[in-house]
Amino acid sequence: MSPITASAIDLNSPGKYLHWSIFQVSVSNLVLIFVMIVIFGLALLVPFPKHKEIRQNGGEGGSNDTGKGDDAVSPATIADLSPDSDDTSKMWTSKIRRFGLKVLPPGKLLPDYQPAYVSSWIYVFGVASMAALGMAVLSGFTLALGGPDWWHSNSVGHFFNSMHLWSVELFMALLVIHLWGKFWMSAWRGKRALTWMTGVIAFMASVVECFTGYLSQQNFDSQWISTNGKDAINATGLGGFFNLMNFGQMLMWHIVLMPILLVTIVGAHILLVRVRGVSHPLPQKRIQFGSKGLAARIRIKKEDSSAWRGPLRKYDIIKEATAAFMIILILVLLLATLLSSPDIPPVTISSWAKVAPADFLGTATSELDGTSETAVYGPPYNNNSGYVQTIGVSWQRLAGVREPIDPAKAFVLNPLEKEAVTDPTLASALRTYNAADTRQQVTWANNYSNALLKLKFKSGNPVVPKANDGPVPVMLSSELALARSGALDTDLISNSDFYGNNFTKPLLFLEDGQYFSNLASSQHMTGSQWGVMNESGSYPGQPWLWLYTLWYQVPGFSSSSNVDLIAIYMTGIATILLLLVPFIPGIRDIPRVIPIHRLVWKTWYKNHGNPPEMAAQTAQKEDLHSHLQDE
Repeated sequence: MSPITASAIDLNSPGKYLHWSIFQVSVSNLVLIFVMIVIFGLALLVPFPKHKEIRQNGGEGGSNDTGKGDDAVSPATIADLSPDSDDTSKMWTSKIRRFGLKVLPPGKLLPDYQPAYVSSWIYVFGVASMAALGMAVLSGFTLALGGPDWWHSNSVGHFFNSMHLWSVELFMALLVIHLWGKFWMSAWRGKRALTWMTGVIAFMASVVECFTGYLSQQNFDSQWISTNGKDAINATGLGGFFNLMNFGQMLMWHIVLMPILLVTIVGAHILLVRVRGVSHPLPQKRIQFGSKGLAARIRIKKEDSSAWRGPLRKYDIIKEATAAFMIILILVLLLATLLSSPDIPPVTISSWAKVAPADFLGTATSELDGTSETAVYGPPYNNNSGYVQTIGVSWQRLAGVREPIDPAKAFVLNPLEKEAVTDPTLASALRTYNAADTRQQVTWANNYSNALLKLKFKSGNPVVPKANDGPVPVMLSSELALARSGALDTDLISNSDFYGNNFTKPLLFLEDGQYFSNLASSQHMTGSQWGVMNESGSYPGQPWLWLYTLWYQVPGFSSSSNVDLIAIYMTGIATILLLLVPFIPGIRDIPRVIPIHRLVWKTWYKNHGNPPEMAAQTAQKEDLHSHLQDE
């Protein structure tokens, strides 16, 4: 084992997999999901540390409140925001400042107190996910200092990459748990629908951010993910604009565009939480239907939208965030030290030609006769229809050819033309081939392909039986030598763009053969799993993509030629439903029907007999009682 990938626990060995029904899932992904469920369960069941409740002046403390020993504090007040006495009151800056202070005064932005019902571990996961995001950003900054390929060749760089991997895994796991908690708390109540929606959008942006990160690794994992993921993107018509096989483009999305978008959305979400506050506890018991139930629902809805008037508890948000970050840091350091991170070297055309020359020659022949996957693919590479997906409308055809590729010229003829400058025999063969018509060229290629079935090797070199294949044997013999030397890799990349980080051509050429997919199959990365583990060895992949990859396992869908478009449509519908949960009757009522919220607020229900909708009534009674005593 090389020092770069050495770790206390080796997860690079082949993974173990379980099968049931139509699903196949890795043990490592099951462990990850199980740990997430256990954490969520513990957060529901483990008692929250006791705290001192503080009665607000004029507020309600619940039927079990005695008021003894509680510290009384005055309700937070907003500074007088009346127009300034001087003429600066009409300035834009002054107006915006006053509006900002009114909507989000410092007491809300950095509060010293919060409602006493915020006494569950479920509330911790929002801050914890932000701490993990901060760790991912810091480790990403460190990786950026060494460049995109630093971690492949340096043990220190590989360690920071391991920190980046595990901080991202923690971030996504904690974010999913946070969403679970907010759903079962019905956290969109009380005019907090926008808070919920920004949270869902932040989750989706995080998925794209993580996905582009996997594509930016420039190892075997990123190669396989990009070549498989391209079909879904191409089906939407976006393949010519968002090219998964252009690792430079994906890197820019990962380190520039998506971080800006993600931080902006997360910032908006946090500000909304501070403006609207956290949602009040749901009623401990289900509200019955009928006139009384309707009146209770109206009363609860009004109460959910109003400021909390019940007991408070001290809350040091900076201390909590610091503690969360330190815990995440310790966990990331442990995981990076014990488990490291996967890094199978990328497959090159050179290694392919050396290890599987027969497959290489057969693939090159299919490029010449126009039968390869790339040759028949369709938009965005050409105008054919072999992999065009249509449900109602073909987005691929509407988008058109955006990455024009002629496989015969790009993968075979153009590289050989350059080599022929110093090789007279090859130059003569190319002149003969180019002088023939298309029908003759295809016939030569087909005859050579048939002869390949009887291919033999002599001193490590392939020997193809003689056939009526014209100049093709000379051409492909030179092509094989060019590939083995590494010159073909260089040629296909250097012709793509100035920086040489667009791997579209070499990856499409690799994908047309069997060697590339056979390697992926040996690592269980072919997409047959529910949840898809796009990592090698026993490392967990992306279980948070289960909703998208689920559709590839459904009978009927899985065998459809439009399966990628089906998965995109179904995932899009599911995402819209998740986004609009606050407005969809039935779905938004699930948390009331399945009372998991009783575990979230079990401490509150235990200490306060009155359900939250009775807070206003209790406060009114206390005010009346106090008034009578004064008289």
